[in-house]
Amino acid sequence: MPNSDHANFPRAGFVKRCGAITYDLLLAVAVYMVAGALGFGVFTALVSTGLIDMAGQEHVSELLNSNALYKGLYQFWIALCVGLFYISFWSYGGQTLGMRAWRLKIQHPNGQNLSMITAAARLVWSLLGIGNLWILINGDKLALQDMMTRSEVVELSKEANQMRNWRGV
Repeated sequence: MPNSDHANFPRAGFVKRCGAITYDLLLAVAVYMVAGALGFGVFTALVSTGLIDMAGQEHVSELLNSNALYKGLYQFWIALCVGLFYISFWSYGGQTLGMRAWRLKIQHPNGQNLSMITAAARLVWSLLGIGNLWILINGDKLALQDMMTRSEVVELSKEANQMRNWRGV
């Protein structure tokens, strides 16, 4: 459902986006660490129960890093958790915590929140943040991921950024 109240805010510029990215990077590192700890705990439990053989390795971490399959699954798990962090925030309320601090919101031009699939596509098209450089050569303040997903990042007023508006209602 579109939130027409948020449809008319100006698009956010490069500097504000970079500020929010910096805040969110700190949160993403925390998600990375928690996901890594959980993944390592599960892997250690599987080794302890004998479901995974130590294969001559002395430590669980050596086994995890020496086996390409285990290492790949572990890294995929961590990347999935970090990706879901962004996808869920973008699709649920249009704002990560860093975006909230900088009063930014991701939405479709009519104010509608992104779907999970659109948010996932946006994550891919952002190219780990490099897609934001497109704003510097685009006069419409649209990043690569904005254009590819038909979305925009707008700068909200203080009133519109209140918690009651967080779900896009």
